[in-house]
Amino acid sequence: MSRLNPRQQEAVNYVGGPLLVLAGAGSGKTSVITRKIAHLIQNCGIRAQYIVAMTFTNKAAREMKERVGTLLRSGEGRGLTVSTFHNLGLNIIRKEHVRLGYKPGFSIFDETDVKALMTDIMQKEYSGDDGVDEIKNMIGAWKNDLILPAQALENSRNPKEQTAAIVYTHYQRTLKAFNAVDFDDLILLPVKLFEEHADILEKWQNKVRYLLVDEYQDTNASQYLLVKMLIGKRNQFTVVGDDDQSIYAWRGARPENLMLLKEDYPSLKVVMLEQNYRSTSRILRCANVLISNNPHEFEKQLWSEMGHGDEIRVIRCRNEDAEAERVAMEILSLHLRTDRPYSDFAILYRGNYQAKLIELKLQHHQIPYRLSGGNSFFGRQEVKDLMAYFRLIVNPDDDNAFLRVINVPRREIGSTTLEKLGNYATERKISMYAATDEIGLGEHLDSRFTDRLARFKRFMDKVREQCAGEDPISALRSMVMDIDYENWLRTNSSSDKAADYRMGNVWFLIEALKNTLEKDEDGEMTVEDAIGKLVLRDMLERQQEEEDGAEGVQMMTLHASKGLEFPYVFIMGMEEEILPHRSSIEADTIEEERRLAYVGITRARQTLAFTFAAKRKQYGEVIDCAPSRFLDELPPDDLAWEGNDDTPTEVKAVRGNNALADIRAMLKR
Repeated sequence: MSRLNPRQQEAVNYVGGPLLVLAGAGSGKTSVITRKIAHLIQNCGIRAQYIVAMTFTNKAAREMKERVGTLLRSGEGRGLTVSTFHNLGLNIIRKEHVRLGYKPGFSIFDETDVKALMTDIMQKEYSGDDGVDEIKNMIGAWKNDLILPAQALENSRNPKEQTAAIVYTHYQRTLKAFNAVDFDDLILLPVKLFEEHADILEKWQNKVRYLLVDEYQDTNASQYLLVKMLIGKRNQFTVVGDDDQSIYAWRGARPENLMLLKEDYPSLKVVMLEQNYRSTSRILRCANVLISNNPHEFEKQLWSEMGHGDEIRVIRCRNEDAEAERVAMEILSLHLRTDRPYSDFAILYRGNYQAKLIELKLQHHQIPYRLSGGNSFFGRQEVKDLMAYFRLIVNPDDDNAFLRVINVPRREIGSTTLEKLGNYATERKISMYAATDEIGLGEHLDSRFTDRLARFKRFMDKVREQCAGEDPISALRSMVMDIDYENWLRTNSSSDKAADYRMGNVWFLIEALKNTLEKDEDGEMTVEDAIGKLVLRDMLERQQEEEDGAEGVQMMTLHASKGLEFPYVFIMGMEEEILPHRSSIEADTIEEERRLAYVGITRARQTLAFTFAAKRKQYGEVIDCAPSRFLDELPPDDLAWEGNDDTPTEVKAVRGNNALADIRAMLKR
């Protein structure tokens, strides 16, 4: 988008106070944010180092920073902060760790670490780990709402909440003993720090002369308060959001934060971006009519100049197998007729469980596809091994990292030895690593095992000392060679080729660490800081590994599709109890499901089709399915219903075979 429309230009130019930009789907909000940053620097006299822009994903932050870079002259953007909420929180904790009571080089626990620690606590306190996932979610929700353990315990209303609050108390105490934080702490700790230390809050407020926040409808309670604190009395900010695209209530997002702005900032100016640069008028009319069934604080109507467009197809299929087959054949036919690449097609669905059948059909017809949410780089075993070594280097008190690497490669230190070591460390109130060479350990373990543990500690102490020197990257490479990790991989891989590939990942990780150190503009980053950033990147990107330019049909959940767009979109499973989901019907939270359908519709640029099955197998039985209520809410004049006839199966099969023969004939031309 080379030129801004009048509404966009208004949003860019306004710097007279707090501003809310209500940006409908496909309305060019990223252009507004990036142009505004350039405007602040070039025309308003605000230096880049005093501007902070926040969003939710590393991908969005990178794209924003790159686009700002194309608008600025050389050197103008130096010091600009474009960051995720959690990365900003990490930087605050890193700078203020002393006031928070942490040592340098603290660890960041990922989901696996958190669950392992909570499981351990529950087994010790309750002799079992039943319900650990539910308790983990409750603790995460408390942290997002800024509720500390003591308050959670005081407010508990039933035995389940009381158990969760007790686990929360032990969990936080253990985290602190490990000199570690979890993902939710990256927001919670800065907020609590600012509440308790006015001088530190003032220091950070002085670093932020202008704040911009993207996807504001996705903020939770703690993120809202963090933004409010950083803004302070200056009230110079722009937030961009869309209440109709708020689909993350299940993880704490509060779309009402958009409404709170009007209460907290009475002088708030609101600019609506309603011109859509993505979809045809027909697609937008369907989206507008559907979402009008939700209550609104701010009314908006998307429109575009992209033409009227094709009718929206609603395809009824006999069962789930026929539905998957129909979608696969539609894509194959369109690909051959139009010569459009497979990456122009997207298949969206409510839950990942729906992907299996369509995956099999795409494979059967040799249609390439990309399934969102595959194994990330950081999820690979060899990468997790090396990351654990890194974590132990920067934080010797990280028991989880210690337990992961102590026998990788094998050092003949068994579970009984580790259990005795753990008990001794607990009695001494020190980490397992610190306990490995204590004289008192000899009273609990045979000298063979104390020697092996002490030898491991001497080795890691030496690596840590080398990493503190002038060339930490060489020290890490030497460590990998010294432990003979490559031989370990060859012993534990399916083939030499697989081992070579996995070893390549190890070297790539060390290279990534080197690049992180080299990109530090201030020259203040230590290897501990760089490792902390890598751990955070792992957590932020685990569910969104990027394979730019990947050829293939794009398959993903409706949640994962947010922010993306495709020429051809198929939304599968448009049935009651799928979309809207059964739990939403029971809990009467249909509005969020409607927003989810709205997000799916507004991913389509040219062509949109809904499919649903008349019958499905469920728990071994065939059940009748009702079309989604959302289909009834769409404007009937824009829909073309297919598959409602009673044509015999045999005739349909002949038609299908003839269509397939036509496609194969096209292939041979």
